[in-house]
Amino acid sequence: METIMKMFHHLDWANQRILEALKSKEDQANQAKLQFSHILLAEEVWFQRIKGQDSNPLAIWTELTIEECSKLVEKNKQHVARLFAGVSKEDLEERIVYKNSTGQEFSTSVRDILTHVALHGQYHRGQINRLLRQVGHEPVNVDFITFVR
Repeated sequence: METIMKMFHHLDWANQRILEALKSKEDQANQAKLQFSHILLAEEVWFQRIKGQDSNPLAIWTELTIEECSKLVEKNKQHVARLFAGVSKEDLEERIVYKNSTGQEFSTSVRDILTHVALHGQYHRGQINRLLRQVGHEPVNVDFITFVR
């Protein structure tokens, strides 16, 4: 549980750093903003699934404005805080049944979903950094080791 919580503290820290970078480069970083929007929308989808709500109407490849990204960063942070405030070790083993965007049904533990969310964001933040470099900007250091230092 401690490791998962630390991963989500890192996730929030990294999202905040990317958000700040994109705010200053908004006109030159549309592809990066699309990737960041995807991270945040996918986080929202997974939180909906954990709560047992239908996530199919949520489009995870929609480009949000920087303001919408900022609001979703905060909303997702609140979802995490509420989840961790009431989750036990046993709750992490609960299986969540959901349908993916194509309607295929799956059953996955809360622990595995949370691990996926943390790793998924890191994967796409790497892509964002590549896109920023391609348009002449320095990448944002979102390494976990930097966070823990």
